[in-house]
Amino acid sequence: MTTPIDTGRYGSPRMRALFTDRARYETFVRVEGALATAQGRHGVIPRDAAEAIAERARTHRCSPQRVAELEKTSRHELFAVVQEFAESCGTHRPWVHYGATSSDILDTALALQLGEAIALLEEDLRDLLTALTARIRAVGDHVMIGRTHGQQAQPVTLGFKLAVVLDRFVRCLERLTQARERIVMGKVAGAVGSLAGIGAHGPEVQRETLRELGLPEPAVCAQAVARDRIAEFFCWAGLTAACLEDLATEVRNLQRTEIGEVAEPFAEGGQIGSSAMPHKRNPVQSERICSLARLVRSLVGPALENVTSWHERDLANSANERFTLPEACVLLDEMLTTATYVIDGLRVFPDRMRHNLEHSRNEHLSEAVLLLLVQRGVDRLEAYRLIQEATVRAVGEDTDMVDALLAHPRLAGRLDAEEVRRMAAAGADTGHCRELAAEAVERAERLVQGG
Repeated sequence: MTTPIDTGRYGSPRMRALFTDRARYETFVRVEGALATAQGRHGVIPRDAAEAIAERARTHRCSPQRVAELEKTSRHELFAVVQEFAESCGTHRPWVHYGATSSDILDTALALQLGEAIALLEEDLRDLLTALTARIRAVGDHVMIGRTHGQQAQPVTLGFKLAVVLDRFVRCLERLTQARERIVMGKVAGAVGSLAGIGAHGPEVQRETLRELGLPEPAVCAQAVARDRIAEFFCWAGLTAACLEDLATEVRNLQRTEIGEVAEPFAEGGQIGSSAMPHKRNPVQSERICSLARLVRSLVGPALENVTSWHERDLANSANERFTLPEACVLLDEMLTTATYVIDGLRVFPDRMRHNLEHSRNEHLSEAVLLLLVQRGVDRLEAYRLIQEATVRAVGEDTDMVDALLAHPRLAGRLDAEEVRRMAAAGADTGHCRELAAEAVERAERLVQGG
């Protein structure tokens, strides 16, 4: 891999392959071939030259070494690629890149690369949605304590917890699908974007070149594709990275020794947790997601800065995009596939869920009892304070909340002991958690299936 940034072990081979020098250069040539085809059709360049250039573009394999050699003299990468390709076109070489400017080729090739990267990211997201729906169906009925502010609150189901995550990634996929037509945009409008260099048939040449490449046509464009389009992709990437970090953080928290309700997969007998402590099974996959998310979010700033341009074109965006675009795509690919691996193999420990639920000593009944008292005519604030007093007593005396409520001198006569014990025995009223999870699964499956 020869991307400007070494992304190391991360990302799939398919994603990394999009951003090699050879792939980038050959995408430039593909754009040159489509441009020549459109120009030949309208007589902008001789038809025989157009056919020869287009045919050569279909089979040309760029030599990065030759491009590098030419660039030493021209100090212009795109010009060096055009030279290297034109050398293979024989007598037709003067017509290669006719009427075009560098941005026509660079930005249109970038749109093709980004379009392919987005397709892979959409596939990654669909895989994650599929993994989440399958896990909810398999283990979603387990009851566990919910937590707010890091403290035990009220019970939920594991399916509900995962459904909240699932719904978030449904939105991530919907956002990307909706934004794609704005993000992936080519242009072949020549210097300053006026189409003057292409001649009288400039609008038709641009339209047909882009159609040949499967790209939309901008309504109006300066010399470069407006960078608010690229910035929108980075904003989506940063938001998606934040959602992935939130999922990974929840897994890390629930895997803590003190909680131990779920854990990411661990290859027993082969995988090493800690190099020093053999008993450790560290959540390294989830920690990797959190680490990379922080890096991806940092790329949003440069993308927003790139929206600003001096007049019709400058190069202030170009150098950093060589790093940031491949990096964002490769790292998001890695994070999504890692998250899918974690969810696919998520280990669930119902006994620990039950233990932690019982550890609350029925404190989770506080809201249900509050509502019951209000229904029976007790002022809400008064009821709240009385239950609060009982809670303090339960903690101080290390006793069960039910017993503390029934022992409270101002509550005992207002609560039926059998009724309160029945509420506790029902074990964790999870409200509508199951139906909400089921609805989230249905929405996700419709999206994955294209409905």
